[in-house]
Amino acid sequence: MGDARIGVAVSDPTGLIATPGQAIVRSDIAFDIDAVLSIAQEAGVVRIIVGLPLTLAGRTGAQARSVREFCGILRSRTDLPVETYDERLSTVEAARGLRAAGVRASRDRGRLDSASAAVILQSYLKSGSNRRTGKQ
Repeated sequence: MGDARIGVAVSDPTGLIATPGQAIVRSDIAFDIDAVLSIAQEAGVVRIIVGLPLTLAGRTGAQARSVREFCGILRSRTDLPVETYDERLSTVEAARGLRAAGVRASRDRGRLDSASAAVILQSYLKSGSNRRTGKQ
């Protein structure tokens, strides 16, 4: 979740593969929450994972506090579990993957944001944190 966009990714029904979706262009908190919940409903997810932007030292900064505040509001609007997951270096990894595929991420920041979301979700899925199977 950035200041301008929210990257989106959804897993397959088995919870093994994360796929980037269309990024949400941020507007206001009500719009942003509604957009996330709409995507979650359409995709039939069982939980929402939000990247937590810790510093490289693992500390919480202003952006991480903003993400936690967003998650609190999101939790109040849904019965789905909402979890945060460390997103350090996800954008670097996503940009590397896009370059390898011949995509210039600098031209489409939304694509990079959603590719980063897919990196975060894939890492979450591999970590075994998702005890139940199903879309994330």
